Amino acid sequence: MDLRARVEAHIRRHELVTPGGEVTCLVSGGPDSTCLWHVLQELGYAVTALHVNHGVRGEESDVDARFCCDVLGAEVVDAPAARTEAELREIRYSYATDRLRATGHTASDNVETLLYRLVSSGRRAGIKPKREDGIVRPLLGVWREETGAYCNDVGLPYRTDSTNENTKRGLIRTELMPLLERLDPRARANLLAMAEQPAERRLPRIVERTLLGLLASTKGTKEAHLGQGVRAVREYDRLTLERGPVRLGPWTIESDTPGLEVRTWRPGDRLAGRTRKVQDVFTDAKVPRGERKTWPLVVRGDEVVAIPGIVENPDVHARRS
Repeated sequence: MDLRARVEAHIRRHELVTPGGEVTCLVSGGPDSTCLWHVLQELGYAVTALHVNHGVRGEESDVDARFCCDVLGAEVVDAPAARTEAELREIRYSYATDRLRATGHTASDNVETLLYRLVSSGRRAGIKPKREDGIVRPLLGVWREETGAYCNDVGLPYRTDSTNENTKRGLIRTELMPLLERLDPRARANLLAMAEQPAERRLPRIVERTLLGLLASTKGTKEAHLGQGVRAVREYDRLTLERGPVRLGPWTIESDTPGLEVRTWRPGDRLAGRTRKVQDVFTDAKVPRGERKTWPLVVRGDEVVAIPGIVENPDVHARRS
């Protein structure tokens, strides 16, 4: 009863399902989704179930599908396999989009997701109670061991996925979390509290680095491409964002690659990945000395990646009027 009350409080706090409303549980047959299916019924919701069978574990997958159909009354759909967990998830989420769907993600999943994102991308973000496509997660306040205990208490059978331990999440679950809890018994609870905080809204890292590079000095004027036709322009201590190509003298330069800058030649400039000096390139191209100081260069950091009209780059489009 305590678990059910916590699930209901989580649903009401995040407005996941209207009282007594219809909801389709995406079930695998494991303890989490089986617990979800039963708890929502006990709380008075109009529950149906859907099982997506990718067949990636052969006979074991077919047994899971039959279990979901026979025990949980689930509709079973056969779906294509995929190469990654992310692709499998997106395929599953492509079904029954006309209904409110719920998944059995738990507090344990939330902590594991937070750790994976911190390590793989430096991003502090857990699992959202409600996805942008409307999928809801009513069990995010419940730990994984509680769902299995609940099923045992009410006499609900469930399936066990033999491949779970071989995934990245399984590595976090079986090796990393025990080490963190040896370091501090409060590790899991503290990580959950971090996962439940609103996600940080950040620019892509390359865009952040580009903007910080522009703001490192307040001398003169400098521009940089941010991608998608947007460029940042710093004039002394003032930074603005503008859309459209960069114009320098008679040249119009465009690129969708973030992190590029357009500036004029400086002594010592060299082509990216080469030892050749830009000064020698100008000489070979017979660029008059009087034009070299105003000729545009497209650079990334200190490296010259393109010289319009002379050294081409497939990511840079330049034309002269």
